[in-house]
Amino acid sequence: MGATAVYPGSFDPPTLGHLSLVERGLAIFDRLIVAVAVNPEKGGLFTPGERVELLSESLLDRFPGGRLEIDRFEGLTVDYARRRGAAAILRGLRATSDFEFEFRMAMMNRHLDDGIHSVFLMADHQWFYISSSTVKEAASLGADISDLVPGPVARRLRGKFPAKG
Repeated sequence: MGATAVYPGSFDPPTLGHLSLVERGLAIFDRLIVAVAVNPEKGGLFTPGERVELLSESLLDRFPGGRLEIDRFEGLTVDYARRRGAAAILRGLRATSDFEFEFRMAMMNRHLDDGIHSVFLMADHQWFYISSSTVKEAASLGADISDLVPGPVARRLRGKFPAKG
């Protein structure tokens, strides 16, 4: 098998921007592991297990063939990537503020293991403005976010934030 990449994130919740990056990552890499980062100190709207379920429900039927895996991990991303035999860590960029943060992380990862490369993809223009946090906020205030997230995520968000009024 060829090159494997890890696409890490909190995915709380997964958005269509995340799915777009998965699709584009699979066009570049032979295998992609979408890995939910578990940080016990950070709460989330969805548990790590729920996020894995949401990603699986949203992605695995769409990308059959075993080239895509959904997993979760704790600790350093670069350590996880090394354990999984990945050649790269895939990250998405929306704005210059993303770049500054991601650049620092990439340099630290390179310091820790210079054999694992950071690969950055710009968000598609239609997803440039969305993030998991803006989707959660909009959903909590009763907005229809069904055109920003996969169907399973929209259903779960409606369950977390019943319609107002």
